[in-house]
Amino acid sequence: MAAILQPPRHAAVVAPRRAGRLARPGCAGGRRAAVAVAAAGGAARDRKPPRLEGASEELRAAAAQCLDWAPARRRVRGAFAPVLPTLDHCLFKMAPKGIQMEENFETNSKGVEIFWKSWLPREGTATKAALFFCHGYGDTCTFFFEGIAKKIAAAGYAVYAMDYPGFGLSYGLHGYIASFDGMVEHVIEQYSRIKGRKEVRGLPHFLLGQSMGGAVALKVHLKQPKEWDGVLLVAPMCKISEDVTPPAPVLKALSILSCLLPEAKLFPQKDIGDLAFRDPSKRKVAEYNAISYTQQMRLRTAVELLKATKDIESQLEKICSPLLILHGAADLVTDPHVSEFLYEKASTKDKTLKLYEDGYHSILEGEPDDRISTAINDIISWLDSHC
Repeated sequence: MAAILQPPRHAAVVAPRRAGRLARPGCAGGRRAAVAVAAAGGAARDRKPPRLEGASEELRAAAAQCLDWAPARRRVRGAFAPVLPTLDHCLFKMAPKGIQMEENFETNSKGVEIFWKSWLPREGTATKAALFFCHGYGDTCTFFFEGIAKKIAAAGYAVYAMDYPGFGLSYGLHGYIASFDGMVEHVIEQYSRIKGRKEVRGLPHFLLGQSMGGAVALKVHLKQPKEWDGVLLVAPMCKISEDVTPPAPVLKALSILSCLLPEAKLFPQKDIGDLAFRDPSKRKVAEYNAISYTQQMRLRTAVELLKATKDIESQLEKICSPLLILHGAADLVTDPHVSEFLYEKASTKDKTLKLYEDGYHSILEGEPDDRISTAINDIISWLDSHC
């Protein structure tokens, strides 16, 4: 990483060489054909099972089943749980011991059953603050984030995470976002409940968002600007690059189609795993996250993501909380230049941007071990300086 620039108080930018442009998702090509297939009733496609190198036939069979609904995802997660500690990844092999963990299913005011989990410091260790995690698109809080949460909890922080409706172990159609703002309201309600728990009542509260979760975290902050003591973003999805945004007429057509075929999987997209993970061996481990959503993006989901990022882009100047942004400089999934744009536009004077040279999208999971450790330690150091 190159020299540190001199921004305002508490702000530090690590500026490496310029990164490549944002990769084009398959959101424009093949649209007419996809719509025709959907209209003929062929939009629902068989789930393509992960390769799962070294897995038993029982695990392969579990991963291959339809995961549209939460009961199936919960069964598959249970089948894979005993295998996770044996996986060859630093987040599993070197996870701190003695962390207090709790899992909960809780039905919220909208009647949706939400899964959430906590990781608390070792017994006898004082808790400095609470960190609330917002996961990325298709992801869950019960795989790689387990190891990340344990490392942060071992540093004295209470860590909380939830699966959004339709993702992970929470109720809802897999991979479906009917309303991005509605999803954000689920997050606000769940985390507001948790903030009232005795173990974190009165402590500083921070948001951590990764990829699409960065957009969720920013939306939460914009709706609750005085409720959070800081926002931490990892490779955030907060603005769609202009060279991949569909033209206005196409956006209008997509919006109409999303009302007619909201759940249809109409966005052919290539597997971005190789773009997200710099270390190929860690890419193979990621396939064991069997309840992640890896199929084509549902139409309403795609439209909601476009709308959300456009709304966030129009409000970047309203970001007033202390801000940490971490981004791989070679990320081809979300554009590091957009993180620079976010850093420049945010009105807070307490802001830090760190770009990791040669880093891909999954800087907390897919990089060499030393880089993963550095990024997690950067999060902990920033939290320490703000408590």
